[in-house]
Amino acid sequence: MPTSPSRRLALIAGASLALVAGCGSSSDSKGDGSTPSAGSSKIPVVASTNVYGDIAGRIGGDKVTVTSIISDPDQDPHSYEADTQNQLVLSKAKVVIENGGGYDDFIDRMLKSGNSSADVLNAVKISGKTAPKGGELNEHVWYDFPTTAKIADHIAAALGKADPADAATFTKNAEAFKSKLKPLEEKEAQIKKEHGGEAIAITEPVPLYMTEASGLVNRTPEEFSEAIEEGSDVSAKVLQETLAQFTGKKVKALVYNEQTSGPQTEKSKQAAKAAGIPVVPVTETLPAGKDYLGWMTSNVDALSAALNK
Repeated sequence: MPTSPSRRLALIAGASLALVAGCGSSSDSKGDGSTPSAGSSKIPVVASTNVYGDIAGRIGGDKVTVTSIISDPDQDPHSYEADTQNQLVLSKAKVVIENGGGYDDFIDRMLKSGNSSADVLNAVKISGKTAPKGGELNEHVWYDFPTTAKIADHIAAALGKADPADAATFTKNAEAFKSKLKPLEEKEAQIKKEHGGEAIAITEPVPLYMTEASGLVNRTPEEFSEAIEEGSDVSAKVLQETLAQFTGKKVKALVYNEQTSGPQTEKSKQAAKAAGIPVVPVTETLPAGKDYLGWMTSNVDALSAALNK
């Protein structure tokens, strides 16, 4: 997203760290069902969000402890602020997973100030994605399933470097995880087959990798989504152009980021509902009780259901 560094993930003082919830993500998680040998220590992994924390937990299994800095499903990641606990846990990490692309710059700043020697994985760099000519990079790469597969491989390699004896286990777990991404790509391909070329609206670029892979065309005025992600006001003219997408029934669905709602996005949602246009809610971090695969399955299924109405 083109969100400015000043707004992007500014950490809230006193925010508590949280272990990634769900199967395969806590300190007692199991990847392949094995248990650590007596006296062995677990690899400390820190992820900027619980999205990457969940993936790391599934690949590392019971051989890692995973801490996710941003894990509250009700927290707007753009307004998150740092504390000394974040600095401490990062200083002890062997593997750190950040999104990059300006999304979580606090990770790099804290690693530098703490002289960390952790193996740092940058999801945007791993993805190989760049900003389009004349445009801004969409750094929400976890909505791109081929990128997620690459990240899984890099996590397995980093864990294998930290614990060579269990490298084969990490590789095996990564392969199992990647195999479960394939049905998601197949669902996107099916949507593209049935609805390719159809128009949608968004509030922010969060879901665009998913919607583009599904063959859908974003008709939201760029000035609208940019203003929303920057936390600035949308001009009256741009707001009217956006609302006209719904009143004129020019789009089949509105994909709505629930974590950064405000007056302008609420007006868009209300206009969509009033016009009978389905609203598909998405988030930037894992909802409570969800793992990455279940979360993304729900997102793709919700998109498909909305388009089929």
